[in-house]
Amino acid sequence: MNVQALCHIPYSNYAYAINDNTIQIRLRTAKGDLKKVILCYGCKFDWSEESKKRFKMKKEYSDEFFDYYIYNIVEDDSRIGYYFELTDNDGNFSIYSEIGMLDEFDDSQAYCTFFHYPMINESDIHRTPAWIYDTVFYQIFVERFAKGKNDSEDRDYLVSWDSKPTPTSFYGGNLQGIIDNIDYLAELGINAVYLTPVFSADSNHKYDTNDYMKVDKYFGDKDTLRKLVEHAHKRDIRIMLDAVFNHCSMNISFFQDVINNADSPYKDWFCIDSFPVDTEKLNYKVFSFCNYMPKFNTSNPEVRKYLIDVAKYWTNECNIDGWRLDVADEVDKDFWRDFRKSIKSINKDIAIIGESWHTSLEYLRGDMYDSVMNYPVTKLALDYFARKKIDASKFEYGLSRHLMQYGDNVNYSMLNLLDSHDTERFLTTTKNDENKLLAAVTFLFGYVGMPCIYYGTEIGMDGEYDPGCRKGFEWDSSKWNKKIFEYYKKIIDIRKKEEVLKKGDIKFNYDKKAFIMIRSYNNEKIIILCNNTDKNVEVSLAKYKKKEGSIKELIANRCLLKDNKVVIKPDGSGFYKI
Repeated sequence: MNVQALCHIPYSNYAYAINDNTIQIRLRTAKGDLKKVILCYGCKFDWSEESKKRFKMKKEYSDEFFDYYIYNIVEDDSRIGYYFELTDNDGNFSIYSEIGMLDEFDDSQAYCTFFHYPMINESDIHRTPAWIYDTVFYQIFVERFAKGKNDSEDRDYLVSWDSKPTPTSFYGGNLQGIIDNIDYLAELGINAVYLTPVFSADSNHKYDTNDYMKVDKYFGDKDTLRKLVEHAHKRDIRIMLDAVFNHCSMNISFFQDVINNADSPYKDWFCIDSFPVDTEKLNYKVFSFCNYMPKFNTSNPEVRKYLIDVAKYWTNECNIDGWRLDVADEVDKDFWRDFRKSIKSINKDIAIIGESWHTSLEYLRGDMYDSVMNYPVTKLALDYFARKKIDASKFEYGLSRHLMQYGDNVNYSMLNLLDSHDTERFLTTTKNDENKLLAAVTFLFGYVGMPCIYYGTEIGMDGEYDPGCRKGFEWDSSKWNKKIFEYYKKIIDIRKKEEVLKKGDIKFNYDKKAFIMIRSYNNEKIIILCNNTDKNVEVSLAKYKKKEGSIKELIANRCLLKDNKVVIKPDGSGFYKI
């Protein structure tokens, strides 16, 4: 028995409260090492051999090195003690407890020996907005989506809408343009929009805010933003704004006061190493290495109050539905705790989604974010579908490992994306291979969490890394890739109609080079199939269905269903309901 591979950590992603009376327990073991795992548990204050309960844990996921066993304890009395009984493939038996490995468990010393979950308190439960299960997000880079009438428009430096983007080019997209085209989003099936920053800023991207209390005049004004939210809500579309609270513009009044006055009352609002401030030698902390975007000192109580008041103001004034948090993992954690309490006190169903490109468990314990942008899954999808650097087994292992990094409450709340304003467009990575993109879309809409579409991906827009990924949206439908567009419309509709895709369990079953993902809910299953090889792959679905059951193809590209078997052509994919 490989005891060195065992891992269980109370009060973590290995033991957490799902709801008021359910605790999920997970155990990591060496891959293929154990024949049986039994979870033994009972009330800490009524512990005896007779009162203990024993349940077999099921191996739910595996990666290259480990197996993961899971069991949900459901008890009204959540004051639980527990340990694990392990039997390996050679019949060797051992007990894994809080003090390590034991040959037998001494119930008289249980309180000093077992793992425990003292009690489920409200703050232990990671509660997220109920609407996330039904949501398909659409990200809009405001300056490039659509140009509507704007009385403040007085610029003669705007480029033509079909120009090649540069870091400093302006196209003239604005909030009225989104309002004018809100029906396009509704007809596509979108029910939530994530807007890049809308507040006053100097750049085209608006991540360098110079006034948090004003909508950028070239985007509109407060009334325009409120009008957009109202028009969206009438079509059951939610609006999420971008909170850029890690940094701001060097032209914001607070920082300008610091530049011009060493005794400025705002000098502690920023992370300044020495005075006077030198924008060339850069003696202050900034976003990346951008001297024009100084970092806020979010540990400062005055800064916290100001920025949280900003968020409260716009939440109340415009009735928005969520905040995406830019560069969220560089901001003081206590700031986000205060932010969450303040925003959720206005509306508990507001979504708070952090930008993080890495593992983020620390932020996802119910006291900061609801979820994050799921860039690790983006990377896996790129490597499997677009770059073909990994095969189906490694794709499965990567997804399994990622799912085990968080609790289910988090996994089902993740914002899943193939591309964004910060990445090369997915179609470009595939070298404009539409079938690779459609296979990735099939996966994205079958996976747990909220699928998010970057504007234009649904019509076949391409583009290299910033600024190439920020072209003007192509409104001439004769230039759209209609195959991609129709596939998106259909799969969005399926996702919104099928409860199993929104709330179902998720399992994987690698088989003969095909990637197989199984979603299960209330006696229904949808099997998601993908093939990234250069050969046809045949998958039998017979083992997934009941004897009298049928198989229905919901959507497919380059697949043929016949006699309970699916032949998947290279870069083919599909949904099969059982």
